[in-house]
Amino acid sequence: MGVVVTGVGIASALGVGVQSNIASMREGRSGISAHPSILKTGNILPVGELRMTNDELHRLADIPVHKHLSRTALLGIIAAREALADAKAEPSKRIGLVSSTSVGGMDLTEGFFREFMKDDSAGRLRDVRMHDCGAITSAMAHYCGINAYTTTISTACSSAANAVMFGAKLIEHDVVDYVVAGGSDALSAFTLNGFKSLMILDRQACRPFDRSRAGLNLGEGAGYLVLQGDKNSAPNYYCRLAGYANRNDAHHQTATSAGGEGAYLAMAEALKLANLSPRAVSYINAHGTGTQNNDSAESAAFIRLFGENIPAFSSTKGFTGHTLAAAGGIEAAYSVLSVAKGFLYPNLNFSHPIEEFGLIPNSEFSEGKDIDCVLSNSFGFGGNCSSLVFVR
Repeated sequence: MGVVVTGVGIASALGVGVQSNIASMREGRSGISAHPSILKTGNILPVGELRMTNDELHRLADIPVHKHLSRTALLGIIAAREALADAKAEPSKRIGLVSSTSVGGMDLTEGFFREFMKDDSAGRLRDVRMHDCGAITSAMAHYCGINAYTTTISTACSSAANAVMFGAKLIEHDVVDYVVAGGSDALSAFTLNGFKSLMILDRQACRPFDRSRAGLNLGEGAGYLVLQGDKNSAPNYYCRLAGYANRNDAHHQTATSAGGEGAYLAMAEALKLANLSPRAVSYINAHGTGTQNNDSAESAAFIRLFGENIPAFSSTKGFTGHTLAAAGGIEAAYSVLSVAKGFLYPNLNFSHPIEEFGLIPNSEFSEGKDIDCVLSNSFGFGGNCSSLVFVR
């Protein structure tokens, strides 16, 4: 049984909902701000922050504020509900949730410890119950009315792409009728400090695939797809998920191998599963973080796989920031819309190609393009590399 995409949902620094995200990209308007305004931190660094407080997100999700859910859960609930509504999912059917996160409920844990360190009798200890990644998925399932199957995946920045793969397998083996698959992550001081210690945060707007790139900008958000079997879906689905693959080059704890071995294998194996040649790819939504390591490794993998016939490609992280576990879900949603609507997204802040490779990403938003096949890349720490292939 083939797998099709029947619903998409997005919440990011570009706004809540698919329409807000596409409108911002159409206008070339980045969601990255000079410093956090919602997150309480002493770090003055550019971030892709959704400019709504947790109380505002509770109200948007129609969840009482006193429930005090994690920001990660709230973002996930909002995006997953949009995807389910878009798919017109029937509540009586078997609906599964495969969700991913790397941060979990860290925002609430930080709030507890701030109070606790001042006064060991203070702080809401019950907030720590949402710290675990699985607790985010459980909260999402509860507030989205999902009870057939739930599981959580956490493989760093490839998490949501791996969630989509796992969701596809659930459909292929008739475990569920619908799967909501993707990821959610919120900004936290812990994450910002952690990436700062790795010295891979840019103090300016990130510049994926540019010669002057100096690191990434962290972001937050959620992105989910609804998957169904092609025999059970309505005929007006967005596109097919034709191939997927996960490969691990195990080169380093945080860096990809210089030659992009894992990236190359993930793309090549995903296309092989889809029974497509590299020439069939119309557009690549690249991982493109803006770090020295990733962009060089991904460029090397492109050249190895496509030779001189590299298709149009871009990174959308200049709009959203790097949303970690959510990135593969948000960017998979963008890729689905690329196939369905003919969207090509610009690679913001690009000026000069990396000398060693000379690759030039797409620079303008366009729509109505004839796009038959999109490759969506998500590469995580430890060389955990994943690629998804979406086709008409």
